[in-house]
Amino acid sequence: MEIKEMTATEISLANVDLIKGQFTPAEAIDIISALIDQKVNFHEVRKFQRWELDHDCGTEDLDRRISELKQEKVKTKEFLSKFLNSNKTITINGVLDVTVSDNS
Repeated sequence: MEIKEMTATEISLANVDLIKGQFTPAEAIDIISALIDQKVNFHEVRKFQRWELDHDCGTEDLDRRISELKQEKVKTKEFLSKFLNSNKTITINGVLDVTVSDNS
């Protein structure tokens, strides 16, 4: 993880190498699917927590994001499935850029 200080409004920036390597197409599908599933689960939990606090709350933003993620999972799986019976190597470099900002 690389961390560096930024301006007063951007307190710090961290780069996290979440995924870095070469994988078979099947492994790549598994890795990406697992990451997307975790993110969908995160939004589902947030949606439920919001609903618990207010049964009349709107969850359209979370529903939209969940739908987007599920569509991305399908598209990624369709793309990588083309290479399942090949000798292809899939390189994944998944870096998270994290910035902490002042909300004032």
